[in-house]
Amino acid sequence: MKWITREKPKIDRIATPWLINRYIDSDAEFLFVPFDKVLEKAAEFKAIPFDIPNVEYSHYGPECTFDFVLKKHDLTDPALKKLALIVRGADTDRHELAPEAAGLFAIFSGLSHTITQDQELLRIGFQIYDGLYFFLKHFSQSRHLENSPFEKQLHEVYQKILAESKSKKNSQPKWVKELKGLIQDHLDSQFSLDLKQAAQLLQINPSYLSREFSKHFEELNFGDYVRIRRIERSEELILNTDYSLTEIAYLTGFSDQSHFTRIFRQVKGLTPTAFRKKYRKSKDSSKSKNPSSMALN
Repeated sequence: MKWITREKPKIDRIATPWLINRYIDSDAEFLFVPFDKVLEKAAEFKAIPFDIPNVEYSHYGPECTFDFVLKKHDLTDPALKKLALIVRGADTDRHELAPEAAGLFAIFSGLSHTITQDQELLRIGFQIYDGLYFFLKHFSQSRHLENSPFEKQLHEVYQKILAESKSKKNSQPKWVKELKGLIQDHLDSQFSLDLKQAAQLLQINPSYLSREFSKHFEELNFGDYVRIRRIERSEELILNTDYSLTEIAYLTGFSDQSHFTRIFRQVKGLTPTAFRKKYRKSKDSSKSKNPSSMALN
């Protein structure tokens, strides 16, 4: 079977052919043509178009073509699911999704500039994905120093010296405070700040920010940290205002009340409605136990 997509492939347009070749059709042939010729050439060569808009094999929401192929062909290998997260993070600039995403983006960004032949890039890309898959399948929990006692000892000495040096400096980089301020400034609006935009505003490398973020933000990734801060802000509004839940959802950056309710329940263990009722019931109960305060009111 022939498959066809845009020329100059990078991350997803190499990962998807690799997945098809390794798990669906080992005789698959992949064609790369200019974007505006994909559908025309697909009809001419009777090839399946992929990774372009308005075709079956493409992106859906935040997910990549690689994700779609996994679901379409019922591929359930845990290592492939891990690989899908890495591909998605690299291909959509959401490097916080997986620690390997930034590296994968860097590798294919460099290769796309040094290799001009698409088929040669595909061949080398297959080798890269073979290696990455094998790592995820067999070695993702291992570390470089585990099998080298001498190197491990040297590394421990180095880490001790480094820790002593860091303890003499501020324990928290300047950008941490600035980023907390940026996030706080965005909480009362339709939250649109992402890690890449934050890195640009802070004038630091996005990959560095992605790697270092959890160390200074409660061991959470960017998305989870922001989600919890938004829920905390929504709690304040529920307890101290008469805004409707729809208004609170909007004010704290959720797309709609349904989305707000789902995330609130995940974080707090009950819905916003139940939370508000519980608070009001507690408040009414405290008033009934203190008649003098009610009289004063």
